[in-house]
Amino acid sequence: MRDWVRSSPGTHIWLLVIGITSLVIASASEGLGQFLVHRTSSNIHQLNEHPLPSLLISGFWIERPASFLLYVVMFELLHANVERWTGTTRWLLSVGGAHIAATLASQELVLLAIEGHRLPRSMTHVVDIGVSYGLAAAAGMLTYRLLPPWRYGYLAGVLVFFGIPLLTGATFTDFGHAIALTMGFAAWPLTPAAAEGLSEEEEEDGRDPAEPAAERPPGRDPDSRQER
Repeated sequence: MRDWVRSSPGTHIWLLVIGITSLVIASASEGLGQFLVHRTSSNIHQLNEHPLPSLLISGFWIERPASFLLYVVMFELLHANVERWTGTTRWLLSVGGAHIAATLASQELVLLAIEGHRLPRSMTHVVDIGVSYGLAAAAGMLTYRLLPPWRYGYLAGVLVFFGIPLLTGATFTDFGHAIALTMGFAAWPLTPAAAEGLSEEEEEDGRDPAEPAAERPPGRDPDSRQER
């Protein structure tokens, strides 16, 4: 367990902070709890008043502390595996960038709906906190960690999970999830498989992209592989 935590420090530091903020929400009075979730939201009002703090801080709070254990499971399955595979820096760039981009895009959608009189102006103060955008990006990146045929089943499941809400009465959060998932898919160049130029044949042979290539037999010409 110690080795697992040390191999994905960013994931577990993030979880620790979320655990602390969840305890704060759970122990606060109803009025104080509402104040905290609104003050730490990345809604239109907070983005106008405190753009950088609201973008960063909103990713360390969840609205329902009772869901914390579920997030622990999701972090271990998604974030921890992606961080161990890609490294902390690349993982953080990918999920952090997706969180910021999805937040800005979804709140821009809310703003356009308000200006078009499709949403009330009170939506500028909507609660917009949570870690789901980062999880969606990690889910997209994890697609490249799996080998065929498991990859295709996993990909279909991810697309169904995020696609159904988007196609059936989507909210601004569903739109943000789609943006974050797409950015996770687009993060292929940051994966070890892309960095090493792993071929499809090597993937289908079952070699782990994160492992070094096996030593070639003596006398074999390294340049004799047929082009495709």
